[in-house]
This record gives sequence, structure tokens and C-alpha cells, in this order.
Amino acid sequence: MKAVVTTTPGGPEVLQLQEVEDPQINEDEVLVKVEATALNRADTLQRQGKYPPPKGASPYGLECSGTIEAVGKNVSRWKIGDQVCALLSGGGYAEKVAVPAGQVLPVPQGVSLKDAAALSEVACSVWSTVFMMSRLSAGETFLVHGGSSGIGTFAIQIAKHQGVKVFVTAGSEEKLAVCKDLGADVCINYKTEDFVARVKEETGGKGVDVILDSVGAPYFQKNVDSLNIDGRLFLLGFMGGAVTQVNLGSLFAKRITVQAAGLRTRTLENKAEIVSEVEKNVWPAIVAGKVKPVVFKYLPLSEAAESHRLMETSQHIGKAKPVVYKYLPLSEAADGHWLLESSQHIVMLLSGFFN
Repeated sequence: MKAVVTTTPGGPEVLQLQEVEDPQINEDEVLVKVEATALNRADTLQRQGKYPPPKGASPYGLECSGTIEAVGKNVSRWKIGDQVCALLSGGGYAEKVAVPAGQVLPVPQGVSLKDAAALSEVACSVWSTVFMMSRLSAGETFLVHGGSSGIGTFAIQIAKHQGVKVFVTAGSEEKLAVCKDLGADVCINYKTEDFVARVKEETGGKGVDVILDSVGAPYFQKNVDSLNIDGRLFLLGFMGGAVTQVNLGSLFAKRITVQAAGLRTRTLENKAEIVSEVEKNVWPAIVAGKVKPVVFKYLPLSEAAESHRLMETSQHIGKAKPVVYKYLPLSEAADGHWLLESSQHIVMLLSGFFN
């Protein structure tokens, strides 16, 4: 089969499409013929040698969609021919991938097989952090930074579906308009407004109940200041830095909970639990049309290097075909998804927008 591989860390040019051996499945796995896979920010960091995959994991591609070609002897739910999407530890940049059966999801009704590849990673990330761990519930308030990112666009939709008042930050009025269209209640331009002051104003001085943040150090104290009593802060990344100072007294005074986690290094059992909860709680919202993948662009798998290069520069991409929202410069596009469609024509798709 064909797969994107590297032999050394470096720039996008180290990504090469090569012939490799087909993956072998164990008794608890399924073999998926990949229809599409997604480029997440973690892929670019891994290519640079800054985010090594877990021991034994295949490189590149943290989610995919496709058709099951084979099943292990202990697998009972899935059968050959099923159309699925899946959460991966790696290996999605390929024509075939072996997936633990507990990390496989049915393609939601109303979503194409190709677009379904944009769902697994973001749905599992948002549901596990915001709802399973931070316990966001109906009637509460929620702030997501980078509201126009892949994570942000999904978080807005599922939070609104759950009866939550949603606050977002983004860096332009154009991006805030995208957030507003998706259902965000309070849209804050962090370049022109103090988001702490705006949150306090909109909540009568109380603050929000839950914050989802990928900025990290520069926002830590501001996030604490923006939280309500018994507020919960979840750190999903630290793009702005990992080291900061904080007034611990403010944590005590508000009884604030701070948590951080990713998906890739979790145990198979933990991932299976998250996937099960996502199917139970998120998939019905997608089927009902309340939550949709926000799609940007298609590119061929043979241009995987170019996709990384474009994501890391300020180059623009033209309007190849109509999408949900008008195209933005790729430098402003989401941490969200480059999908790669394999089979006869392998293409990439990008969803969401950078903050």
C-alpha cells in the first residue's frame, strides 16, 4: 500500500509517499481501507520531531474514515464492508490502517464517508475534556478560545446543543462572524478587547463556568480571573508557552479546578470509553443536523508535504469548490482537518479556522 513516511525530522519536504507493507491486525482490531484522514497540528509537530508518537504507533494521521476490509477474531460489532470513522494513534496517512475495535464509530447518517474523517479526533477531544472531565451542563456558561479553530467550531455547536451559553475569542471580525453563525452567544475580538472584562460584563461580574484553552501560559491567569466560583479550566494545549506565574490565592478563593489532557497517550480502554460516550451523546446531534463538520479544502495525498508547508506559511489557497464558509488564507485556517481521500483519487480536506 501507499503511505506517507519520513526518515528524519525536518521541514515539510521530509514527508514522502512510498510503498510500504500492509498493516497486520491483531484479534481485537479491524483493518480499514482509508477513504479520508485528517491533518491535525500534532502532525506538523511530529514531523519536526517535537511530538513523538507513542511507542509502537504508526506515524501521521490521528483520525480517518473508510471501509472495513478485515476483522480480528475477537471483534463482534463490526463486519467487512461497514463504513466507519475512527480515532487513531497514527497511521491515517495511508491507504489502509489497523484500528482497535473500540476506537471505531459508524459514519453518522447524513455525513459523507469522506467528511466523516473530520469528526473523530475533534469530537473525542471536545467531549472528553469539556463534558466528561469538566462536567459542562445545561444552563452553564462556556468560553472557548480560538472559537474559529477546528476544536472551537465543534465546541460551539455541541455546547449550544447541550443548552449552554457560549463565549468565544478570535482574532478578527470575519472569524467572529463564523462563530456567531455557528451559534456563539458572545464573540470577543481578543486583539481589540480585554476578554476578562467582557466576560465579567456579560456575566454580571461572576465569570464563566468552564473554559477550554489551547493558548497556555499567556492566558492562564486571565482564564482564572474569568472563571466563576467552582469554575473549571481545561488546558488542551500551550501554543503560547508552557511556563507562567499564577496567583494561587485566586484558585483557592474560587475553588477552581485546572485540568489538562490529550487523547493520543491515553490507554486503549480509556479511548474506547470516550468513543462510546461520543457515539451515545454526540452522534445523535450530528444525525439531527445540530452539529456539522466545517469543511475547508481538498488536496491530494501526494501533496502531503505541500499541505504541511501551506499550513505553516501565509500563502493563500484559491476557491477550488464551494464550502460551508468562504475560504480564508491557509495561515488562518484551522488546527482542524486536512482530510486525505485514498483509493483512486487521494485528496485532503481542511475544516475550521485558526483563532
